[in-house]
Amino acid sequence: MEAAKSRLRRIPRSQISFSEFVRICGEGGTDGRDLARALDESGSVIVLGDLVFLRPDQVAKAIEGVIPGSTTEVEPRREELEAMEREKAEIDRESEASVRRELWCGLGLLVVQTMGFARLTFWELSWDVMEPICFYATTSYFIAGYVFFLRTSRDPSFEGFFESRFAAKQRKLMRERGFRLGRLQELRRFFGYPSESRPRVAGNALLGGAYHHQYS
Repeated sequence: MEAAKSRLRRIPRSQISFSEFVRICGEGGTDGRDLARALDESGSVIVLGDLVFLRPDQVAKAIEGVIPGSTTEVEPRREELEAMEREKAEIDRESEASVRRELWCGLGLLVVQTMGFARLTFWELSWDVMEPICFYATTSYFIAGYVFFLRTSRDPSFEGFFESRFAAKQRKLMRERGFRLGRLQELRRFFGYPSESRPRVAGNALLGGAYHHQYS
């Protein structure tokens, strides 16, 4: 392998064709394709399509020139994203806690109303008087659920109410704290997050296709 590296270093060009690369690797009496594969895997050369780049360091410098400031811009954006994710998580926790307090208050009101209706029915008044009152009270809840559906386009259920109130609380806290949700989404797209997960660099996979094609 060292002899092949020496022969390649004496070539003044920075790139050659793949067929010439295999021929030079086979000049020492070894199998040209096996030695070419070994040089490619060791990183001594870069094989891309039908071209072989003999000086990988120059290729790396050229890529850095095409993407100026990439190494200096990524880390600050990553730190900004992590800070915004922490702030949003805190907003979500506070919003959820606020909605749960509202739900507990609603449960308390229903319990008080039920106890009041029971007292009026069995002690103060009678069922003949309370029956229409209970009917209209039940109807008012149905109307309230219908209005809720018209305003939010959500099912008039406990889950739908929770989601609606959570979104309202979340928007309020974001507005009060100056949280920019659009900026968070922009940073997520920059790093290729669908929503929560982080991507892997796909460059090696793309080169892998050419690699297996050349040596097959």
